Amino acid sequence: MRKVGLLILVAVVGIGAGYTVRAGLARIASARLHVKAEAAPQPRSASTDAKTPVIRFVKNPEMAPSLPERDISGAPLSLANWSGKVIFVNFWATWCPPCREEIPELVALQKQYGSDLQIVGISEDDGPAAGVLKFAKQSGINYPIVMATPEVIAAYGGVPALPTTFVIDTQGRVVEKHAGLHPMASYVREIRALLGQPVDARIETYEDTGQLFLKNAANATELPGVNLDGLTPEQKKAALHRLNAESCTCGCALTLSQCRVNDTECPVSGDMAAKVVKEVVRGGKPVRSRVPRTSKPPES
Repeated sequence: MRKVGLLILVAVVGIGAGYTVRAGLARIASARLHVKAEAAPQPRSASTDAKTPVIRFVKNPEMAPSLPERDISGAPLSLANWSGKVIFVNFWATWCPPCREEIPELVALQKQYGSDLQIVGISEDDGPAAGVLKFAKQSGINYPIVMATPEVIAAYGGVPALPTTFVIDTQGRVVEKHAGLHPMASYVREIRALLGQPVDARIETYEDTGQLFLKNAANATELPGVNLDGLTPEQKKAALHRLNAESCTCGCALTLSQCRVNDTECPVSGDMAAKVVKEVVRGGKPVRSRVPRTSKPPES
């Protein structure tokens, strides 16, 4: 199993306590989603803009990578069949506590927006699909699940934590990614915004420099934990080139730039990146030209 930096952002409540607890969580999540979805947006004044929630979508989004043709139950599956819907591609695993905590709310979310939303789970379990299918039935999961493959992981990439959810718009383009647990109210805002419905939030856009797809880390001019201050434009260009060309040795199979974006706490890529910058600075210093030695003039 590849290395996954598991983010446990919220303590798990009631895992393993039985289906009654899960059903209760689902009812609570469903009620909360319903109230949020039906609430009419309130007029805003300039003084309240600072408190207004923000929705962030990537500029010039890329088309979503394809998924396996069948889910774990054997049913056919295709992103093309969900055209016109908002799609959530949710990477998770049965052994992941935050993932298990998130499931009841995702179930409620799918039920609430069934005709406009399609969630699909990508299981990163090492065990057989039969075990994941059994867990899905016991948990009341109402959306399709596929087993992660090396091809799917490589195509999406940038999964620094479980759960991680890629948000896809109605045209099949990836517009956002959320690593770790994410507030359901924020998901509701994103769904409504992508469906063209009123939202009590403002929308901002940003360039993808690895936040969505790690391959785009090559476009970054700054990297987490890498100090490029004081470098000349030429040195900075040379340092970024090396950081995007050289591989991290921590076992992630990523470039140094990708590892810094994917795992900002990785000490290996941090040390290697700092070394690269020092070598670039040292090699970029002007070299003194050597003046040929001449014989001393004869003494008079």
